[in-house]
Amino acid sequence: MKNLKLLNDRIISRVNANLKEFEYDTSRFIRGTIEYEKLAKFYCFYGITSFHPIDFNFRNASMAGSYFLGKCSVNQSIIYKSDIRGDELKREGEIMDHTNPLPLVDDETIVINGSLLYKTLVHNNSHNPETPEEFTIRNTVSAHYANIHGATTEGCFLGAFSTVDLMNLHSCIIGEFSYIQAGDFYHEKIDPGVIHIESEDFIFLYKYEKEVIDKYIGVNESFQPRGLIYDFVREKEPVYERLFKVVDLPPIDAPESSAVNRYAVIKGQTRIGENVLISQRAYLDNAHMGNGSNAQENSFIINSHLVGMNVTAHGGKIINARIGQKTFVGFNSFLHGKEDAKLAIGKKCIVMPHTIIDIEEPLTIPDKCLVWGYITCEKDLKTNTLPIEFFSEFDGDYSSGSMRFAGDGKTFVEGFSNRIEHILEANGAYCDYDHELRGHAQEGQQISFNTLQPYPTGEKEGLYPSIRIQP
Repeated sequence: MKNLKLLNDRIISRVNANLKEFEYDTSRFIRGTIEYEKLAKFYCFYGITSFHPIDFNFRNASMAGSYFLGKCSVNQSIIYKSDIRGDELKREGEIMDHTNPLPLVDDETIVINGSLLYKTLVHNNSHNPETPEEFTIRNTVSAHYANIHGATTEGCFLGAFSTVDLMNLHSCIIGEFSYIQAGDFYHEKIDPGVIHIESEDFIFLYKYEKEVIDKYIGVNESFQPRGLIYDFVREKEPVYERLFKVVDLPPIDAPESSAVNRYAVIKGQTRIGENVLISQRAYLDNAHMGNGSNAQENSFIINSHLVGMNVTAHGGKIINARIGQKTFVGFNSFLHGKEDAKLAIGKKCIVMPHTIIDIEEPLTIPDKCLVWGYITCEKDLKTNTLPIEFFSEFDGDYSSGSMRFAGDGKTFVEGFSNRIEHILEANGAYCDYDHELRGHAQEGQQISFNTLQPYPTGEKEGLYPSIRIQP
């Protein structure tokens, strides 16, 4: 295991060099996180379909329990129980930026170098014109259940349950449970619990109170995550172990137009409608998935009813709730109703990323509302929800509780609406019986998995031999 420990030290040194101005030492987190014996315990797996270009190469890397799809390259990195999802990588000839047309001269590849990704979701959709053929993650450490979504990173530390979305980051620290979608960030340090969405036309800002973040996603004296959300996820983790120990699992009862990933957990009286996508590492228990709905990676849907055309983004958690048609639940949101205190959210609502709803009494949120922040009771709706129509007609400055908005509200909500439609279309929610408008729910039905094993003993224990998989 000597070489694996040397690789780990190399990653720490490279990331620390990028974060030198902050005097931030990533070893404090990494040395309390990595259990070397586990890196030799689990295989990694590479998905193969007839719809995605095949090219997977790696050297001097450890990838225990991780999933890869699409063109991927991994070098000098440790990737543990992470999902590297390249199903929307751009193809040769596609245009990256229509305002300043930049055609790709080759298929796009996810390139991970000198990084440690721990239980992280990576989903491409790069907008970086500097590397149009590469979606890059370099010299970056990403903690438990963070999301790297369409965001290239270099020299960064991403805290537990954080999300960086559709942007580029250079030498940045993103605090626990923060969500950032704000163009390019250079040498920025973001506090925990910040929601920052910014474009040329608007800015949306929200920051959780420190005691709330400490309660739901904090860190202990060893810089490891703690709190109610982390405890909720950790309690479910052992169920996934069976998926890696069993080769053949009984098929899940689902329509022919729907895809249930072999590495998803399906329990209880779960019902799956037409054109539904259940991604790997999703967790469903007594869930009703209406037609066209999806449960993305690291999402949990428990004792809940999704009426239809619902998007549950990466890490979204829905417990004891009824979610109306075409309502979006954002990244890492925690919607926690109780058995005797159900949560009901109307149709066509937008639940902002990293929203926490934790109630002890029944609560109903009306149709077509924007929802954000921390909600525990009916009174909180006055400061943490607004009709979407309000934003559609608003231009200026507005504040409500801890939320601040400035700019063109119509552009803000249209951006979310367009993105929701893109997700539904890409997932095949509108596919008909003639197989028009196919998407991930249909293409994901025909997927095979190549399993790859690390060295089991010796100095290279936990590392994988250099391999390249091509057509």
